[in-house]
Formats: sequence, structure tokens, C-alpha cells
Amino acid sequence: MPEGRGVAVNVRDLRRKLGGREVLRGLSFSVKPGEIFVVMGPSGSGKSVLLKHLIGLERPDAGDIELNGRSLSEPDTLKSVRVAMVFQSGALLNSLSVAENVGLYLTEHRLRPRAEIRRIVSEKLDLLGLAGEEKRFPSELSGGMKKRVAIARALVIEPELILYDEPTSELDPLMAAVISEQIVQLRERIGVTSIVVSHDRGLAFSIADRMGLLHQGEFLIVGTPDEVRACSDSMAQKFLNA
Repeated sequence: MPEGRGVAVNVRDLRRKLGGREVLRGLSFSVKPGEIFVVMGPSGSGKSVLLKHLIGLERPDAGDIELNGRSLSEPDTLKSVRVAMVFQSGALLNSLSVAENVGLYLTEHRLRPRAEIRRIVSEKLDLLGLAGEEKRFPSELSGGMKKRVAIARALVIEPELILYDEPTSELDPLMAAVISEQIVQLRERIGVTSIVVSHDRGLAFSIADRMGLLHQGEFLIVGTPDEVRACSDSMAQKFLNA
């Protein structure tokens, strides 16, 4: 695993109730800097709720999340660690070109001169195999290209942690494999920590350093892909063999 700017993540006894139902039930796990950790589970297992907590959009009823040893409950933690999110839909703005979508954060916050923003945008698009696509609009892109543009947009902030929400959803197997390869290559090139939420078993077992099988708000097992495959838990095997 390459040394890079990856952040360490530590989740301790995370609990959250929604509508009277305990969605997260004492969830605990850790992710090492530069590691790809996949959270896999069926719909309704708590994956999306966990993601919202990791990015600070939701607060737990109990437990804590630490990034590089600092609690998310501290107001400055998310300012000290660069966290990027790749949404399931891509969340691109249809009225903006590819280049404008990718550079939006830098442009809106006036963080770089325009010429430098253009250079950064081209660099990130090239990293994702999208050189020369700057002037196209989202409506002209395939599903896989939209996903890659969304990843390029995440990269412009030079993230230490990237959260992926179902990155291969609605993609054909060939393009899903391309996205999987891109996630691994980003880790190899820049050492960023990645947490991937997915129900795609092919994706999970092809990219994960470690993974957790989430069921009704708690992990059935956390381990390497080989350890998960060898797990004797009947519920875990039911999901894996479905």
C-alpha cells in the first residue's frame, strides 16, 4: 500500500434510531490510511445512514467517529481533513459543462486563479481517462462517464478520504469493472483512503483490502475478502450466495 495523504478512520459503538427503529446498532470498525474498505449489505441494512454519519450530515445518538484521532463531534474536524463524496447518481449539474462541474468547488470558493483551475480540471480528467471531454455536457455522457466525472470532481480538493455511494449502480459489467479499476488506481497513485458502500459483490471482492458485511445495523463480519468468504455465519453466507 503506497504512502500518501490517506486519513485514519475509527468508528466506535455508533448507534442511531430513526422512526423508532434502531438503524445503527453499536457499529464499530477502523480503516487504515490508504486502505480501501468496503461496506456491503442489502437494502435497508444501514449503509446510507452510515455514509451520512461519516460525512457529518447526521449525528449519532451514541458512539463516535474519529478522523486521524479527532472526533467528528468537534466542529473543526471536517475542516482539518479533506473529505470528498462520490454520490450514487453522480450529482452533476446539467447546465454546466464537464469542466465546469469538475472545477465547481474551486471556482465557487475562488480558491485558485482561473488558469490554474483549468489546469487542475484537465489533470484530474486525464487521470480518469477523460482527456478532451471538458466541453461536453452531462446529457451527452454515458453512465460510466458521469461516474468518472463525479470522481474527478471529488479529486480537485486533493482528498484524504473519499466516500463512494454505490459507484457501480446502473452500470453494465464492463463499465463497472472500469470504475472498480479506477478506485484501485487512485489508491495506488495518491494513497487516498476509500470507504465504498455497495451491494455489488463483484466490486467488493475485487477492490477491498478489508470489508464488512452489514446486516440490520451491525456487522456480521469484518475482514479481508478471503476471511469474509470463509465466514461460517449463516446470515453472511446467505447474503454472499444470494
